[in-house]
Amino acid sequence: MNPNFTWDDLQFFLAVARTGQLSTAARRLRTSHATVSRRIDRLEFALKVKLFERNPRGYVLTAIGQRFVETAERIERETEQLQLDISDGLTAQRGVVRLSTLEGFGNFFLSDRLSSFAATYPNISLELVAIQQIMSLSRKEADLSVALTAPKAGPYHSEVLTPYTLHVYGSRSYLASHPPIRSRNDLAAHRFVGYIEDMIFAPGLDYLGEIQPGLRAYFQSSSILTQLKAVRQGLGLCVLPHFMAREEKDIEIVLPDEIELKRTYWMICHRDLVAVPRVRAVREFLMQIVRENWGHFSRERALAVAPADQVLRSQ
Repeated sequence: MNPNFTWDDLQFFLAVARTGQLSTAARRLRTSHATVSRRIDRLEFALKVKLFERNPRGYVLTAIGQRFVETAERIERETEQLQLDISDGLTAQRGVVRLSTLEGFGNFFLSDRLSSFAATYPNISLELVAIQQIMSLSRKEADLSVALTAPKAGPYHSEVLTPYTLHVYGSRSYLASHPPIRSRNDLAAHRFVGYIEDMIFAPGLDYLGEIQPGLRAYFQSSSILTQLKAVRQGLGLCVLPHFMAREEKDIEIVLPDEIELKRTYWMICHRDLVAVPRVRAVREFLMQIVRENWGHFSRERALAVAPADQVLRSQ
């Protein structure tokens, strides 16, 4: 290998190859746009090959660049393994871990437990991406992902984080001022809040057709937080995860014994990262807090562990 470049140059190359943009690569590497451009130019000069085509949309790998990705990723894996071999315990549990989660899990469960993580792993910087899109693990835009489905193929390690349930909810004021709901058929007379149909990025988020064929959302939002706020304000009924709605004082469950949707959160990471200490620490933390809050994720579990007076209030 040409001695005029270093492993750092390969890191810059992989960041641009995976993102296609100097600015995005710069943010990931915590450096400047100019530094990334200079490193790519230096690497191409040292190798005496053109790795990228530059165009207004970004950087596109050349045929040689595509082949070079495999070499660079192999060096990346070997470098990470070397770091594992020469470090152990808490000394290895340092660095940045980017975790991509669905908005509900990230904002309504995990975010309330971040202080515990920080106290346990003070040397790990956690980047929590809780937006309505899937980040690419294959391009290593994220180190870990909490998703509704596991990949059917590819170099991934997948494990069940937890099953959870969803139910129909409405505000007390809405339910008091609209026709009573005694069966599933009564739902057709009510307005619903839900996701924007053409922006539903995962089949598991398409709830309304599962509740009742033909149901359409009167108010639509890509954010489940906005949906929850709309329900609080009485805009209509909404399907919400039990762990989100369980502590809401002004909303009530509708037809609890008749309507229950079941979903599963999966934890996924690239196989190359499974044994990396900082990534393993985040995986183990997520598993631990889910186990400790086992009763939060379904109404059945909550009733099984709740005191008698709480059970009566939940009926």
